[in-house]
Amino acid sequence: MRSAHKSEKSWKVRVDTGGTFTDGWALSPDGDERRCKVLSSSVIRAQVEEVVAGGCYQLAGDHEFAGNFLRGFQVEGGGVVADWNPKGGLLSIHGGSDFAKGDALEMFTGEEPPILALRILTSTPLELPFPDVDFRVSTTRATNALLERKGSKGVLITTAGFEDLLRIGDQRRPHLFDLRQELEAPVFDSCVGLSGRIDASGRVIEPLSKTEGEALVERLKADAVDVVAVALLNSYANPVHEQEVGGWLREAGISFVSLSTDLTGAVRLLPRAETATANAYLAPVMDSFVANVRSGMEGGSLELLTSGGGLKDAKDYRPIDSLLSGPAGGVRGAMEVARSAGYNKVIAFDMGGTSSDVSRINGGPVLRYEQKIGPARVAAPSIRIETVAAGGGSICQWSAGALAVGPESAGADPGPACYGNGGPLTVTDVNLLLGLMDSTGAGIPLDIDAARAKLHEFQHKMEEDGVPPRPKRQLLEGLREIAIERMAEAIRKVSIREGCDPSSYSLVAFGGAGPQHACGVAAKLGIREILIPGDAGLLSARGLHHCAREKIVEQQVLARLDVLGEGWVERVEDLVQEALDSLGEGGSLDRVLCEMRLWGQDSTLDLEMDAVPEHGELERCFREKYRELYGYDPPVGKEIELVALRVVAGVAEKGLPAEEFGPARTVETIEVIQDAFRTCVIEPGWRWAKGSRGGMRLVRQDQIDPSREQPSVGWSPEIESELFRCRFEGLVEEMGELLRRTAMSPNIKERLDFSCALLDAEGRLVVNAPHIPVHLGAIGLCVRKVSEGRKWRDGDTVMVNHPAFGGSHLPDVTLISPVFVRERLIGFVANRAHHAEIGGRAPGSMPAEAHCLEEEGVVISPILVCESGRSRFQEIESLFRSSRYPSRMLDDNMADLAAQSACNHYGVTALRALARASSCEVVLRNMTELCHHAAEVMRSKLLPLTGRRWQGEDVLDDGTRIQVLLRCSEEGLQVDFSGSGPVHDGNLNATEAIVRSAVLYVLRAWVGDHLPLNEGLLDDVHIKTPEGILSPVFPEDPAVCPAVVGGNVETSQRIVDVLLDALDLQANSQGTMNNFLFGNAAFAYYETIGGGSGAGPGWSGLSGTHVHMSNTAITDPEILERRFPVRLLRFSLREGSGGRGRWNGGCGLEREFEFLEGMTVSMLTQRRKKGPRGKKGGAAGLPGRQDILRRDGSCEELPGICSFTVETGERVRIVTPGGGGWGEP
Repeated sequence: MRSAHKSEKSWKVRVDTGGTFTDGWALSPDGDERRCKVLSSSVIRAQVEEVVAGGCYQLAGDHEFAGNFLRGFQVEGGGVVADWNPKGGLLSIHGGSDFAKGDALEMFTGEEPPILALRILTSTPLELPFPDVDFRVSTTRATNALLERKGSKGVLITTAGFEDLLRIGDQRRPHLFDLRQELEAPVFDSCVGLSGRIDASGRVIEPLSKTEGEALVERLKADAVDVVAVALLNSYANPVHEQEVGGWLREAGISFVSLSTDLTGAVRLLPRAETATANAYLAPVMDSFVANVRSGMEGGSLELLTSGGGLKDAKDYRPIDSLLSGPAGGVRGAMEVARSAGYNKVIAFDMGGTSSDVSRINGGPVLRYEQKIGPARVAAPSIRIETVAAGGGSICQWSAGALAVGPESAGADPGPACYGNGGPLTVTDVNLLLGLMDSTGAGIPLDIDAARAKLHEFQHKMEEDGVPPRPKRQLLEGLREIAIERMAEAIRKVSIREGCDPSSYSLVAFGGAGPQHACGVAAKLGIREILIPGDAGLLSARGLHHCAREKIVEQQVLARLDVLGEGWVERVEDLVQEALDSLGEGGSLDRVLCEMRLWGQDSTLDLEMDAVPEHGELERCFREKYRELYGYDPPVGKEIELVALRVVAGVAEKGLPAEEFGPARTVETIEVIQDAFRTCVIEPGWRWAKGSRGGMRLVRQDQIDPSREQPSVGWSPEIESELFRCRFEGLVEEMGELLRRTAMSPNIKERLDFSCALLDAEGRLVVNAPHIPVHLGAIGLCVRKVSEGRKWRDGDTVMVNHPAFGGSHLPDVTLISPVFVRERLIGFVANRAHHAEIGGRAPGSMPAEAHCLEEEGVVISPILVCESGRSRFQEIESLFRSSRYPSRMLDDNMADLAAQSACNHYGVTALRALARASSCEVVLRNMTELCHHAAEVMRSKLLPLTGRRWQGEDVLDDGTRIQVLLRCSEEGLQVDFSGSGPVHDGNLNATEAIVRSAVLYVLRAWVGDHLPLNEGLLDDVHIKTPEGILSPVFPEDPAVCPAVVGGNVETSQRIVDVLLDALDLQANSQGTMNNFLFGNAAFAYYETIGGGSGAGPGWSGLSGTHVHMSNTAITDPEILERRFPVRLLRFSLREGSGGRGRWNGGCGLEREFEFLEGMTVSMLTQRRKKGPRGKKGGAAGLPGRQDILRRDGSCEELPGICSFTVETGERVRIVTPGGGGWGEP
C-alpha cells in the first residue's frame, strides 16, 4: 500500500455519494478539472444500438470512457467486458446472456460508488493501480440507512424508570388534525433500564450494581447483541456511570458501543439518547462503507466531510458526522463560489428532485447543534440548512376543487411522468412541457409524451369538476408560478426566523433544478443578483475541495456570567490548544462560538468571535446580538447564562482562482442554457454575464420591489386562488416566526403555544397558522366581538383576554390590528399567545380551585395598546400591576406584548403591500374565495348525509353532563348542545370561543382534506349552546364571572370526545391535559401530560401523546431536574391501560416526582372516575389516577382537581388515562 501522504503531484478527487447519483469532481496534477456523474448503485447503464456480431455491440450515444477502460467490468446477465473501443462505441462481452437491439445493458465492478467515480475521474482501468490521490468523500449512506431503517438493530441502556423515553419522545403528535396517524418508532425497539443514579449536580446518589451489570451483559451476549447505545440520566454532569457501563460492554467483546457523553456533552437526555442510538445503529453500515472505500482506493489519503462542513480523517469519523455531509458540501461550494466572485452575503439555494435546501451565509455558514433527521434528533454540529418540501419532483395536484403543488413528491421512483415509469405530473414535467429544458441533454432519457399524457389527465380531472378548459400554456405557467411562490415563501419564512432580510443577500442557485427557478424566486424575494456555478449540478462534490480539515472542541458550561470567574480566558485558550494539537501542522483558530441565553430560558443565541473574547466582552456582545435579533433590549436585571463554549480550528485548502466575468447582456425573452450538469432559465428583466470558470452572474435590470412581485391578476381563477392562498398562508406563518423569535416566554418560544391569523373586513377567519387547536375558532369570534360598536382607526391595536369577548382563558392574550389601504378597511391581522404568568391566586395563572374569573389572573377587556400608531404600553403596564391578583412576571408580559405587537405590525405591512400590488378588490375577492372553497368542501361532505342525526353525551368526573345532537338538513349542520350541564361552580366552564374551536377541530378532522383553516367550514354549521357550562354569562365584574381555566384545558377535550363519538369517528381519547403545577414564592412550573388516544375504524390509538386540543412538548428530564428542586423517578408508558378491541386504544403515561423541598402542588385533571369509552364493542381505557406517597410510607389517592402542600422527600405519582378500543377484540 502506498503512503497516505499528500503531495502537490497527487490527484485531488472529491466525490459526493447521494441516494440516487454520485457526483465527482477532480483536479489533476497538471491542473485539469474533470467531472462525472454516476448512479449510486455503482452501475453504468448503456443501450444497445446495434448488434454487430455475437457478443459485440454498438452502444447508443456519446461515450466519455477511454479505450479499454471498461475491460473487466461485469455485465448484468453474467458476462464480462472483453474489449471497448470508444471511437465506434463498440463493446465486446465474453460469456453471459445475449442482448438485442434496444436492450438496456448494465455494467459494474462491485466497488463502492466513490471508487467507481474515482476510477472514471482518473481514467484508471481495472488492471491498473490508482495514481497517488488526495481523496475526499461525502455521503448520504448513513442518512439513507436511517430514513429507510436499514441500520443494525441493537439495545439502548438507560436509567431505570426511563425505558420508554424514546417511544414517548416529547409527547407531541406529528399531525394536528389526522385522527389516524402513527408515531415514528425509534430505531431500537429494545431498551433496558439500570439502577444507579446521578443527580443534576453530578453527585452519585446511587451507585451502579456490578451484579446487575454483569447479568445484563450476559443476556446481551446470549442474544447475540453486538450494537449497544448507553444514555444515562444526568451523565452530562458526570459521565462516570456511562463510562463504567461502556467498560463492561467492551470487555465483553461487544463491537459497537456508543456512549451519549462521548458524542455530546449537552444537557437533555432525550436528544442525547437519540444521538447515541442513531450512532450505534449506523456504526456497522458506515464502518463497512469506509472500510470498502479505503481498501478500494489502494492507498492515498482519505478524508470524509462532516455535517458541520469540516473534514475528518477516516479513522476519526463517526456515523452521526455524515448525516448532512452532502448538503454541507453544497453550502461550502456556494460559499467558495460567492467568495471567488467577491460576494460575502448569500443565500445558498440547492433545489433537487424531492426538496430544496436553503442556507444563509454571511462570511461563513451558520452552525446548529441539534437537528431532526428521520426518527432521531441528533445532537452534533451541522451547518444550519433548512429543507423545504419543494423540488423538481413536487407533484402537481387538483384536489377538492383547488390546485396545489407539493408538498408530496414523486421521488426517484417512479419519479416525474417524463421518466417513463408511470409517475405523476410534477414541476419537472411542467418545465419540460414549457420548453425550459432540453430532453436530449438531461443525462437520462426523458419521455415528453408521457408528460403530455399526464397533463391531459390533469386537465380532464379539472373539467370533470366543472372548470372550463384552460389553455395548456396558461395552466403550465400557473403551476410553475405556484411552485416558485411556495419556494419563495419558504425562504422568506426561514429568513424571518433568523432575523434577516433576504433582499439584502444575493442568491447562489445550484442543484438539479435551482438554476431553473432562480430568477422567479429571486424576484419574489427582492434579490437583485444571482450566481449560478459552472458546476451547479455537482456543487456538493466540488464544495469538498474548499473544506478545511477541521476540529470542533466543545465544553458545556451552564453558568451565569457573574460566576464564570477570573480563569475565563485561560479556559478558552486551553480549548483552543486542544483543537490545534489535534490538527497538527498548519492548524489555526477559525472562530470561537459562545452559546448564550437569558437565565431560565431554553432558546439560545450563538455569538461568533474571531478571537478569544475577554470576560467583559461576553455580556456586551450578547446584549448587542439580542437587540439586533429581537428588536429590544433584554430585561434589566435578567441574568445571562453561558450554555456552551465551542472552539473551531482548521487547516484550510487553497481556494481556486477568482472568477472573472465578461460583459453582461440583456435578456429580452426567456433563454434556456443547458449543459451536462445544469439547466439555467434566464427570464426577461435580467442581465447575465459568463464567468471565467463557467459560472454565470445575473443582475436585475430594474429595482425590485418585493411587494410588487406578489401574485398578480391575469391568471385563471383557480391559479389566482392558489397563488393568493400561498401568500396568505405565508403571511401568517411569517408572523408566527417573528413572534416566536422575539417573544420572551418559553410557552411561546419553545412550546409554540400561540396562533396567528388573517381575517377579512367582517372579522371572518381566512387563514390561520395554528400550533394549538384550542385557538382555532376563537380568533374570528374574538375580532367580531371586539369590533362591535368600535370605530377602528389605522394604527390601532387592541388587546383582550376576557372570555366575554372571545377569549379562551386569561393567559391567552389576543392582539388585533385592522389593516387599512387608503382609508378602506380590508381586513385584520391577529395573534393569540399564552403568557406563562398573568397573575391569579396561584403561580402559573391556572389555579386548580378558582371559583371566579378574578381569581385566575389579570382580566383584560378590550383596550388599545396602540392608538393610531401611538404606543400605550405605560397604561398597559399599570393594568398588569393594579389587578387584585397582579402578574408576578411583569417584565416577561411586557416583552411578550412587544413581540405580539411587532408580529401584528409585520402582518399589517405585508397585507397592505399585497393589496397595493394587486388591488384591494383582488385581495378581498381571494379572501372570499378561500372561505367559499372551504364552505363548498363542507357542503360536499354534508350533502349525502341530509336527514341524518347523531347524538352523543358524556359526564365530567363530578357528574356534569356534556350532550350534543347533530342534525344534517338542507340548511346545513345543526350542532345543538342543549341538555349540557349548568354553569359550573368551579373552573370547568367553556366559553363560546372554546366550543367553536372544538367544533371546528372535529369538522376539519372529519373532512380530511388539507384545507386552509378558515371559518368557511362553519358557514353552513349552526352551533346552539344554551346558557350553562358551555355558554356561561359574564357580568362586568370579574369577581362574579365564572372561572374558565379548566374549561379551556379540560372541558374542551370532552367536547371533542363527545362529537367524535357521536359521528362514529373515533373512540374516546384520554379526555384531559393532565395539568400539573408546582411552586413556591421563588419559582413556578407547569406542564401538561399526554396519555392514550382512542382507536378508530382500522387503526389503534397512539400511546403517550397529547390528544386533540393540545400538542405541547414536555420538559426534558435533565432540564427539569436542573432548574427545579425535584427529582423525576419515572417517566414511562402505562402498559395495558389502553382499551382492548379489534384495534386497541393507546396507553397512558406514568410520571413520578420526588420533591427536594417544600412547595405547593396543584392538579387539574379529568377521567379519574371512569376511563375513556371504547366504541363498537371495544373496551374502555383505564382511568387516570394520582397519589401522594408520604415520607412515612403511606399512600393517599388524590382527587382529580386539587391543591396541596408537599414536604421534602415526599413523592407524587401520576398515571394518565388510556384511550378506548374500537371493535370487539
